[in-house]
Amino acid sequence: MTDAIECTYCGSDVRRHDPVFVAELEAGERVPAGAFCNYACLSSHIDAAGLTTGASCEWRPE
Repeated sequence: MTDAIECTYCGSDVRRHDPVFVAELEAGERVPAGAFCNYACLSSHIDAAGLTTGASCEWRPE
């Protein structure tokens, strides 16, 4: 039995790297949304999944 935590993007064991853990809010509670080897895997996952398409923190047309 292994205690490996798989990277959401590449499948490697995140504990062998510099891991980044992501959480989302559901009903006001934080829930795990992914584990990544490092920011490179997180960034690649964001790009591959198109997570920034149509997203913005705040935008005001001037």
